[in-house]
Amino acid sequence: MFNDPVAHVQWVPLDKVSANDYNPNVVAPNELRLLYHSILMDGYTQPIVTYYDADIDVYTIVDGFHRYLVMEYHQDIKDRTNGFLPVVVIDKNVNERMASTVRHNRARGKHQVTGMAGIVFAMLDNGMTDESICNELGMEADELIRLKYVTGFAKLFKDVEYKKSWESRRQIRLRRDYVDNAGK
Repeated sequence: MFNDPVAHVQWVPLDKVSANDYNPNVVAPNELRLLYHSILMDGYTQPIVTYYDADIDVYTIVDGFHRYLVMEYHQDIKDRTNGFLPVVVIDKNVNERMASTVRHNRARGKHQVTGMAGIVFAMLDNGMTDESICNELGMEADELIRLKYVTGFAKLFKDVEYKKSWESRRQIRLRRDYVDNAGK
């Protein structure tokens, strides 16, 4: 029906997939840990973009090297898919593949601070703990504190006794309700 590569996802053995030699993208260790956590929790939600070289029977990565790396280094991920990686194939010359790699990398962009702060605020207001947010979003505690500051989250605590970790209004209400009901 459709001819776009995503309409033709294939599961290929990990040992038939190879890195390219030109990707300028680097992922910090914390983000790589988050990518592992994401794949562990959600599975592979995006295939690796590859070029298939029939002469050597190898799929060379155009985009998705770090998703490939997660399987390469994590046996639990490899076991879950029996060592098969989801790929799509594009048929382009090397210059077009290099341009595609850069387009993919640049199109992902960066998260804006205010957007991330809004997500964190909503998660806190929905009752998530600081620790859970840090674990799920791959953040350090000081990064979470900075995001709380950006949103004006600290204003919620002008009349609240300081705690080790800040709490949203909902968290405070739930804690108070729990304390009030515990004595009954």
